[in-house]
Amino acid sequence: MYTYWKFYWPLALTGVGMVLSLQFQNATLARYPEAVTELAVLALAYGVFGTFNAGMQFIAQLSNVYARSKVATQRSWLFVLVISFCIMLPLAFIAFTNVGAQLIAYIFSIEAPIVARVTHYLALLCPLIVLNGQRHYYSGLLVQSRLTGWMTIFNFIYLATVIVALLLGFAAGAQPVYVVVGAETIGVILFIALLLYARYNLYVPPEKQEHENVTYKELLQFFIPVSTTGVMFALSRPILFAFVARAPDGILAIAALRVAFDFSMIFQQAANQFRHFFITFGFDDIQQKKKFLTLITVGLTAMMLIFAITPLSNILWADLMGLPSDLVSIAKDVSLIMCLMPAIIIYRNFFHGRLMMSRKTGGMAYGSIIRVIGIYLAAQICFSLDLLNHITATFILILGFIIEAVIARQSSMKVLAIEQALKE
Repeated sequence: MYTYWKFYWPLALTGVGMVLSLQFQNATLARYPEAVTELAVLALAYGVFGTFNAGMQFIAQLSNVYARSKVATQRSWLFVLVISFCIMLPLAFIAFTNVGAQLIAYIFSIEAPIVARVTHYLALLCPLIVLNGQRHYYSGLLVQSRLTGWMTIFNFIYLATVIVALLLGFAAGAQPVYVVVGAETIGVILFIALLLYARYNLYVPPEKQEHENVTYKELLQFFIPVSTTGVMFALSRPILFAFVARAPDGILAIAALRVAFDFSMIFQQAANQFRHFFITFGFDDIQQKKKFLTLITVGLTAMMLIFAITPLSNILWADLMGLPSDLVSIAKDVSLIMCLMPAIIIYRNFFHGRLMMSRKTGGMAYGSIIRVIGIYLAAQICFSLDLLNHITATFILILGFIIEAVIARQSSMKVLAIEQALKE
Protein backbone atom coordinates (compact mmCIF):
# COMPACT_ATOMS: atom_id res chain seq x y z
CA MET A 1 0.00 0.00 0.00
CA TYR A 2 2.85 2.40 0.84
CA THR A 3 4.42 1.79 -2.57
CA TYR A 4 1.14 2.64 -4.27
CA TRP A 5 0.72 5.81 -2.24
CA LYS A 6 4.32 6.88 -2.84
CA PHE A 7 3.75 6.56 -6.59
CA TYR A 8 0.24 8.00 -6.65
CA TRP A 9 0.32 11.15 -4.54
CA PRO A 10 2.88 13.06 -6.67
CA LEU A 11 0.93 12.03 -9.76
CA ALA A 12 -2.33 13.21 -8.18
CA LEU A 13 -0.74 16.53 -7.25
CA THR A 14 0.49 16.82 -10.83
CA GLY A 15 -3.04 16.39 -12.11
CA VAL A 16 -4.32 18.91 -9.57
CA GLY A 17 -1.63 21.41 -10.54
CA MET A 18 -2.61 21.14 -14.19
CA VAL A 19 -6.19 22.26 -13.50
CA LEU A 20 -5.52 24.71 -10.67
CA SER A 21 -4.44 27.19 -13.32
CA LEU A 22 -8.08 27.24 -14.46
CA GLN A 23 -9.10 28.59 -11.06
CA PHE A 24 -6.64 31.45 -11.40
CA GLN A 25 -7.85 32.14 -14.92
CA ASN A 26 -11.38 32.44 -13.55
CA ALA A 27 -10.20 34.64 -10.68
CA THR A 28 -8.37 36.95 -13.07
CA LEU A 29 -11.34 37.36 -15.39
CA ALA A 30 -13.60 38.01 -12.39
CA ARG A 31 -11.64 41.26 -11.87
CA TYR A 32 -12.52 42.62 -15.30
CA PRO A 33 -15.65 44.66 -16.02
CA GLU A 34 -18.54 42.43 -17.14
CA ALA A 35 -16.98 39.42 -15.44
CA VAL A 36 -19.90 37.13 -16.27
CA THR A 37 -19.49 37.79 -20.00
CA GLU A 38 -15.71 37.31 -19.80
CA LEU A 39 -16.13 33.95 -18.08
CA ALA A 40 -18.80 32.85 -20.55
CA VAL A 41 -16.57 33.75 -23.54
CA LEU A 42 -13.71 31.81 -21.96
CA ALA A 43 -16.02 28.84 -21.31
CA LEU A 44 -17.16 28.76 -24.93
CA ALA A 45 -13.65 29.22 -26.35
CA TYR A 46 -12.09 26.57 -24.13
CA GLY A 47 -15.04 24.29 -24.80
CA VAL A 48 -14.18 24.35 -28.51
CA PHE A 49 -10.42 24.26 -27.92
CA GLY A 50 -10.80 21.41 -25.45
CA THR A 51 -12.54 19.28 -28.06
CA PHE A 52 -9.28 19.21 -30.03
CA ASN A 53 -6.83 19.44 -27.15
CA ALA A 54 -8.46 16.54 -25.31
CA GLY A 55 -6.85 14.04 -27.67
CA MET A 56 -3.48 15.19 -26.37
CA GLN A 57 -4.33 14.05 -22.83
CA PHE A 58 -3.70 10.39 -23.70
CA ILE A 59 -0.30 10.93 -25.30
CA ALA A 60 1.26 10.43 -21.86
CA GLN A 61 -0.26 6.94 -21.77
CA LEU A 62 0.97 6.27 -25.30
CA SER A 63 4.58 7.14 -24.46
CA ASN A 64 4.34 5.26 -21.16
CA VAL A 65 3.15 2.11 -22.95
CA TYR A 66 5.23 2.20 -26.14
CA ALA A 67 8.42 4.25 -25.59
CA ARG A 68 10.33 1.31 -24.10
CA SER A 69 13.19 1.01 -26.58
CA LYS A 70 15.26 3.46 -28.60
CA VAL A 71 13.43 2.74 -31.85
CA ALA A 72 9.99 2.83 -30.25
CA THR A 73 10.84 6.11 -28.48
CA GLN A 74 11.88 7.77 -31.74
CA ARG A 75 8.87 6.54 -33.67
CA SER A 76 6.36 7.40 -30.96
CA TRP A 77 7.81 10.93 -30.63
CA LEU A 78 7.57 11.53 -34.38
CA PHE A 79 4.05 10.13 -34.37
CA VAL A 80 3.04 12.55 -31.61
CA LEU A 81 4.53 15.51 -33.46
CA VAL A 82 2.70 14.71 -36.71
CA ILE A 83 -0.62 13.88 -35.05
CA SER A 84 -0.46 17.13 -33.06
CA PHE A 85 -0.24 19.21 -36.24
CA CYS A 86 -3.04 17.17 -37.80
CA ILE A 87 -5.29 17.88 -34.81
CA MET A 88 -4.39 21.57 -34.83
CA LEU A 89 -5.42 22.12 -38.47
CA PRO A 90 -9.22 21.84 -38.06
CA LEU A 91 -9.05 24.11 -35.02
CA ALA A 92 -7.16 26.67 -37.09
CA PHE A 93 -9.84 26.39 -39.79
CA ILE A 94 -12.53 27.24 -37.24
CA ALA A 95 -10.47 30.09 -35.79
CA PHE A 96 -9.44 31.80 -39.02
CA THR A 97 -12.35 31.31 -41.46
CA ASN A 98 -15.82 32.78 -41.79
CA VAL A 99 -17.20 29.25 -42.03
CA GLY A 100 -15.74 28.50 -38.60
CA ALA A 101 -17.25 31.65 -37.12
CA GLN A 102 -20.65 30.84 -38.60
CA LEU A 103 -20.43 27.33 -37.18
CA ILE A 104 -19.75 28.65 -33.67
CA ALA A 105 -22.61 31.16 -33.97
CA TYR A 106 -24.99 28.39 -35.06
CA ILE A 107 -24.00 25.84 -32.41
CA PHE A 108 -24.06 28.20 -29.43
CA SER A 109 -26.71 30.67 -30.68
CA ILE A 110 -24.53 33.67 -29.80
CA GLU A 111 -24.24 37.10 -31.39
CA ALA A 112 -21.45 38.27 -33.69
CA PRO A 113 -19.44 40.25 -31.06
CA ILE A 114 -19.22 37.19 -28.80
CA VAL A 115 -18.34 34.97 -31.79
CA ALA A 116 -15.47 37.31 -32.70
CA ARG A 117 -14.08 37.11 -29.19
CA VAL A 118 -14.34 33.31 -29.15
CA THR A 119 -12.51 32.94 -32.48
CA HIS A 120 -9.81 35.35 -31.25
CA TYR A 121 -9.19 33.01 -28.33
CA LEU A 122 -9.09 30.00 -30.65
CA ALA A 123 -6.56 31.63 -32.99
CA LEU A 124 -4.17 32.20 -30.10
CA LEU A 125 -4.78 28.75 -28.63
CA CYS A 126 -3.82 26.83 -31.80
CA PRO A 127 -0.07 26.47 -31.00
CA LEU A 128 -0.91 24.99 -27.61
CA ILE A 129 -2.12 21.82 -29.35
CA VAL A 130 1.41 21.06 -30.54
CA LEU A 131 3.04 22.26 -27.32
CA ASN A 132 0.72 20.12 -25.18
CA GLY A 133 1.53 17.11 -27.34
CA GLN A 134 5.21 17.46 -26.40
CA ARG A 135 4.39 18.16 -22.76
CA HIS A 136 2.32 15.00 -22.41
CA TYR A 137 4.80 12.87 -24.35
CA TYR A 138 7.70 13.67 -22.03
CA SER A 139 5.43 13.51 -18.98
CA GLY A 140 4.64 9.91 -19.92
CA LEU A 141 8.34 9.08 -20.02
CA LEU A 142 8.87 10.45 -16.53
CA VAL A 143 5.90 8.50 -15.18
CA GLN A 144 7.26 5.37 -16.87
CA SER A 145 10.53 5.90 -14.99
CA ARG A 146 8.55 6.52 -11.77
CA LEU A 147 9.86 10.09 -11.52
CA THR A 148 6.48 11.30 -10.32
CA GLY A 149 8.02 13.45 -7.61
CA TRP A 150 9.83 15.50 -10.24
CA MET A 151 6.59 15.75 -12.20
CA THR A 152 4.95 17.35 -9.19
CA ILE A 153 7.76 19.87 -8.80
CA PHE A 154 7.65 20.79 -12.49
CA ASN A 155 3.89 21.12 -12.38
CA PHE A 156 3.90 23.57 -9.51
CA ILE A 157 6.65 25.59 -11.19
CA TYR A 158 4.33 25.70 -14.20
CA LEU A 159 1.44 26.77 -11.97
CA ALA A 160 3.48 29.50 -10.31
CA THR A 161 4.58 30.77 -13.72
CA VAL A 162 0.98 30.93 -14.95
CA ILE A 163 -0.14 32.80 -11.82
CA VAL A 164 2.65 35.37 -12.09
CA ALA A 165 1.97 35.88 -15.80
CA LEU A 166 -1.77 36.33 -15.12
CA LEU A 167 -1.08 38.91 -12.42
CA LEU A 168 1.42 40.81 -14.56
CA GLY A 169 -0.88 40.77 -17.58
CA PHE A 170 -3.84 42.02 -15.54
CA ALA A 171 -1.75 44.71 -13.86
CA ALA A 172 -0.52 45.88 -17.27
CA GLY A 173 -4.14 46.32 -18.40
CA ALA A 174 -3.84 43.78 -21.24
CA GLN A 175 -6.94 42.35 -22.90
CA PRO A 176 -8.29 39.20 -21.19
CA VAL A 177 -7.55 36.99 -24.20
CA TYR A 178 -3.84 37.92 -24.18
CA VAL A 179 -3.58 37.58 -20.42
CA VAL A 180 -5.17 34.11 -20.25
CA VAL A 181 -3.66 32.51 -23.35
CA GLY A 182 -0.29 34.24 -22.94
CA ALA A 183 0.08 33.03 -19.36
CA GLU A 184 -0.74 29.45 -20.27
CA THR A 185 1.59 29.44 -23.29
CA ILE A 186 4.53 30.77 -21.26
CA GLY A 187 3.85 28.17 -18.55
CA VAL A 188 3.69 25.26 -21.00
CA ILE A 189 6.93 26.28 -22.75
CA LEU A 190 8.73 26.39 -19.39
CA PHE A 191 7.18 23.04 -18.45
CA ILE A 192 8.51 21.45 -21.65
CA ALA A 193 11.99 22.85 -20.95
CA LEU A 194 11.95 21.26 -17.48
CA LEU A 195 10.73 17.95 -18.88
CA LEU A 196 13.51 17.94 -21.47
CA TYR A 197 16.05 18.48 -18.70
CA ALA A 198 14.63 15.50 -16.82
CA ARG A 199 14.46 13.38 -19.99
CA TYR A 200 18.19 13.73 -20.64
CA ASN A 201 19.47 13.87 -17.07
CA LEU A 202 17.12 11.86 -14.84
CA TYR A 203 15.19 9.44 -17.02
CA VAL A 204 16.25 5.77 -16.91
CA PRO A 205 14.97 3.60 -19.81
CA PRO A 206 13.27 0.29 -18.97
CA GLU A 207 15.65 -2.62 -18.50
CA LYS A 208 13.53 -4.78 -20.75
CA GLN A 209 13.48 -3.36 -24.27
CA GLU A 210 10.01 -3.63 -25.81
CA HIS A 211 8.13 -2.59 -28.95
CA GLU A 212 11.28 -2.40 -31.08
CA ASN A 213 9.20 -3.30 -34.13
CA VAL A 214 6.30 -0.97 -33.38
CA THR A 215 4.73 0.55 -36.48
CA TYR A 216 3.00 3.87 -37.00
CA LYS A 217 -0.13 1.90 -37.81
CA GLU A 218 -0.03 0.24 -34.39
CA LEU A 219 0.50 3.59 -32.69
CA LEU A 220 -2.45 5.02 -34.60
CA GLN A 221 -4.62 2.04 -33.68
CA PHE A 222 -3.80 2.65 -30.01
CA PHE A 223 -4.17 6.43 -30.18
CA ILE A 224 -7.43 6.86 -32.07
CA PRO A 225 -9.65 5.03 -29.56
CA VAL A 226 -8.07 6.63 -26.47
CA SER A 227 -8.01 10.09 -28.04
CA THR A 228 -11.65 9.60 -28.99
CA THR A 229 -12.31 9.08 -25.29
CA GLY A 230 -10.69 12.44 -24.56
CA VAL A 231 -12.49 14.21 -27.39
CA MET A 232 -15.84 12.85 -26.27
CA PHE A 233 -15.09 14.03 -22.74
CA ALA A 234 -14.34 17.51 -24.06
CA LEU A 235 -17.50 17.52 -26.17
CA SER A 236 -19.65 16.99 -23.11
CA ARG A 237 -19.37 20.59 -21.98
CA PRO A 238 -19.96 22.31 -25.36
CA ILE A 239 -23.05 20.15 -25.93
CA LEU A 240 -24.49 21.18 -22.58
CA PHE A 241 -23.49 24.81 -23.13
CA ALA A 242 -25.17 24.80 -26.56
CA PHE A 243 -28.51 23.91 -24.93
CA VAL A 244 -28.03 26.04 -21.80
CA ALA A 245 -27.23 29.08 -23.97
CA ARG A 246 -30.80 28.95 -25.32
CA ALA A 247 -32.33 29.04 -21.84
CA PRO A 248 -33.12 32.24 -19.90
CA ASP A 249 -29.97 33.74 -18.32
CA GLY A 250 -27.94 31.34 -20.44
CA ILE A 251 -24.73 33.39 -20.25
CA LEU A 252 -24.89 33.47 -16.43
CA ALA A 253 -25.55 29.72 -16.26
CA ILE A 254 -22.65 28.94 -18.63
CA ALA A 255 -20.27 31.08 -16.57
CA ALA A 256 -21.36 29.35 -13.35
CA LEU A 257 -21.09 25.87 -14.87
CA ARG A 258 -17.59 26.73 -16.08
CA VAL A 259 -16.55 27.76 -12.55
CA ALA A 260 -18.07 24.70 -10.85
CA PHE A 261 -16.91 22.20 -13.48
CA ASP A 262 -13.38 23.62 -13.36
CA PHE A 263 -13.30 23.22 -9.58
CA SER A 264 -14.53 19.62 -9.78
CA MET A 265 -11.82 18.92 -12.36
CA ILE A 266 -9.25 19.27 -9.56
CA PHE A 267 -10.61 16.06 -8.06
CA GLN A 268 -11.38 14.39 -11.38
CA GLN A 269 -7.77 14.84 -12.47
CA ALA A 270 -6.60 13.17 -9.27
CA ALA A 271 -8.95 10.29 -10.07
CA ASN A 272 -7.78 10.10 -13.68
CA GLN A 273 -4.21 9.32 -12.64
CA PHE A 274 -5.24 5.73 -11.98
CA ARG A 275 -4.77 5.02 -15.68
CA HIS A 276 -1.01 5.52 -15.13
CA PHE A 277 -1.29 3.57 -11.86
CA PHE A 278 -2.49 0.38 -13.54
CA ILE A 279 -0.11 0.70 -16.51
CA THR A 280 2.77 0.84 -14.01
CA PHE A 281 1.68 -1.73 -11.40
CA GLY A 282 -0.56 -4.05 -13.40
CA PHE A 283 -3.49 -6.01 -11.94
CA ASP A 284 -1.84 -8.49 -9.59
CA ASP A 285 -2.51 -8.05 -5.85
CA ILE A 286 -5.91 -6.81 -6.99
CA GLN A 287 -7.59 -6.76 -3.57
CA GLN A 288 -4.98 -4.38 -2.17
CA LYS A 289 -5.35 -2.17 -5.23
CA LYS A 290 -9.14 -2.10 -4.86
CA LYS A 291 -8.76 -1.15 -1.21
CA PHE A 292 -6.41 1.66 -2.22
CA LEU A 293 -8.89 2.88 -4.85
CA THR A 294 -11.69 2.88 -2.28
CA LEU A 295 -9.67 4.94 0.17
CA ILE A 296 -8.82 7.51 -2.50
CA THR A 297 -12.46 7.66 -3.64
CA VAL A 298 -13.72 8.32 -0.13
CA GLY A 299 -11.04 10.95 0.44
CA LEU A 300 -11.74 12.86 -2.76
CA THR A 301 -15.51 12.76 -2.24
CA ALA A 302 -15.16 13.95 1.35
CA MET A 303 -13.04 16.93 0.30
CA MET A 304 -15.56 17.92 -2.37
CA LEU A 305 -18.44 17.66 0.12
CA ILE A 306 -16.66 19.75 2.71
CA PHE A 307 -16.11 22.47 0.11
CA ALA A 308 -19.69 22.36 -1.16
CA ILE A 309 -21.57 22.40 2.16
CA THR A 310 -19.36 24.72 4.21
CA PRO A 311 -18.51 28.42 3.85
CA LEU A 312 -15.34 27.43 1.97
CA SER A 313 -17.12 27.83 -1.37
CA ASN A 314 -18.16 31.38 -0.50
CA ILE A 315 -14.69 32.19 0.77
CA LEU A 316 -13.05 30.99 -2.46
CA TRP A 317 -15.51 32.17 -5.09
CA ALA A 318 -17.02 35.29 -3.51
CA ASP A 319 -14.37 36.65 -1.13
CA LEU A 320 -11.13 35.63 -2.86
CA MET A 321 -12.12 35.44 -6.52
CA GLY A 322 -14.72 38.19 -6.34
CA LEU A 323 -17.35 36.38 -8.42
CA PRO A 324 -20.88 37.84 -8.49
CA SER A 325 -23.27 36.47 -5.84
CA ASP A 326 -25.80 35.10 -8.35
CA LEU A 327 -23.02 33.20 -10.14
CA VAL A 328 -21.66 31.81 -6.85
CA SER A 329 -25.12 30.57 -5.84
CA ILE A 330 -25.47 28.56 -9.03
CA ALA A 331 -21.89 27.24 -8.85
CA LYS A 332 -22.47 25.98 -5.28
CA ASP A 333 -25.51 23.95 -6.39
CA VAL A 334 -23.51 22.42 -9.24
CA SER A 335 -20.46 21.61 -7.10
CA LEU A 336 -22.62 19.72 -4.59
CA ILE A 337 -24.02 17.47 -7.32
CA MET A 338 -20.53 16.98 -8.79
CA CYS A 339 -19.48 15.23 -5.56
CA LEU A 340 -20.77 12.07 -7.26
CA MET A 341 -18.04 12.24 -9.91
CA PRO A 342 -14.90 10.84 -8.18
CA ALA A 343 -16.53 7.46 -7.51
CA ILE A 344 -17.82 7.21 -11.08
CA ILE A 345 -14.49 8.30 -12.61
CA ILE A 346 -12.38 5.89 -10.53
CA TYR A 347 -14.75 3.00 -11.19
CA ARG A 348 -14.54 3.73 -14.94
CA ASN A 349 -10.75 4.14 -14.88
CA PHE A 350 -10.30 0.74 -13.24
CA PHE A 351 -11.69 -0.84 -16.40
CA HIS A 352 -9.94 1.67 -18.67
CA GLY A 353 -6.68 0.53 -17.11
CA ARG A 354 -7.45 -3.08 -18.03
CA LEU A 355 -8.27 -2.11 -21.62
CA MET A 356 -5.10 -0.06 -22.01
CA MET A 357 -2.91 -2.80 -20.53
CA SER A 358 -4.44 -5.22 -23.04
CA ARG A 359 -4.01 -2.60 -25.80
CA LYS A 360 -7.68 -3.14 -26.66
CA THR A 361 -8.78 0.48 -26.43
CA GLY A 362 -11.74 0.29 -28.81
CA GLY A 363 -14.12 -0.22 -25.89
CA MET A 364 -12.98 3.10 -24.42
CA ALA A 365 -13.87 4.93 -27.61
CA TYR A 366 -17.23 3.17 -27.91
CA GLY A 367 -18.15 4.04 -24.32
CA SER A 368 -17.20 7.69 -24.72
CA ILE A 369 -19.23 8.03 -27.93
CA ILE A 370 -22.31 6.53 -26.29
CA ARG A 371 -21.77 8.87 -23.33
CA VAL A 372 -21.92 11.93 -25.59
CA ILE A 373 -24.98 10.60 -27.41
CA GLY A 374 -26.66 10.04 -24.05
CA ILE A 375 -25.81 13.58 -22.92
CA TYR A 376 -27.16 15.05 -26.15
CA LEU A 377 -30.42 13.09 -26.00
CA ALA A 378 -31.00 13.87 -22.33
CA ALA A 379 -30.27 17.57 -22.88
CA GLN A 380 -32.60 17.63 -25.89
CA ILE A 381 -35.41 16.02 -23.88
CA CYS A 382 -34.98 18.39 -20.93
CA PHE A 383 -34.81 21.40 -23.23
CA SER A 384 -37.95 20.30 -25.10
CA LEU A 385 -39.82 19.89 -21.80
CA ASP A 386 -38.51 23.25 -20.53
CA LEU A 387 -36.69 21.44 -17.70
CA LEU A 388 -33.12 22.39 -18.61
CA ASN A 389 -31.29 24.44 -16.00
CA HIS A 390 -27.96 24.27 -14.17
CA ILE A 391 -29.23 21.44 -11.92
CA THR A 392 -30.54 19.18 -14.67
CA ALA A 393 -27.53 19.97 -16.87
CA THR A 394 -25.20 18.73 -14.13
CA PHE A 395 -27.18 15.53 -13.60
CA ILE A 396 -27.13 14.99 -17.38
CA LEU A 397 -23.32 15.22 -17.34
CA ILE A 398 -23.14 12.65 -14.53
CA LEU A 399 -25.57 10.36 -16.35
CA GLY A 400 -23.24 10.39 -19.35
CA PHE A 401 -20.30 9.23 -17.24
CA ILE A 402 -22.37 6.47 -15.65
CA ILE A 403 -23.24 5.21 -19.13
CA GLU A 404 -19.56 5.25 -20.09
CA ALA A 405 -18.53 3.42 -16.92
CA VAL A 406 -21.03 0.63 -17.55
CA ILE A 407 -19.80 0.18 -21.12
CA ALA A 408 -16.14 0.24 -19.98
CA ARG A 409 -16.90 -2.56 -17.52
CA GLN A 410 -18.63 -4.65 -20.19
CA SER A 411 -15.78 -4.13 -22.67
CA SER A 412 -13.16 -5.00 -20.05
CA MET A 413 -14.98 -8.18 -19.07
CA LYS A 414 -15.14 -9.28 -22.71
CA VAL A 415 -11.40 -8.66 -23.23
CA LEU A 416 -10.57 -10.47 -19.98
CA ALA A 417 -12.71 -13.46 -20.98
CA ILE A 418 -10.97 -13.68 -24.37
CA GLU A 419 -7.51 -13.52 -22.76
CA GLN A 420 -8.38 -16.25 -20.27
CA ALA A 421 -9.79 -18.45 -23.04
CA LEU A 422 -6.57 -18.05 -25.06
CA LYS A 423 -4.47 -19.05 -22.02
CA GLU A 424 -6.52 -22.22 -21.58
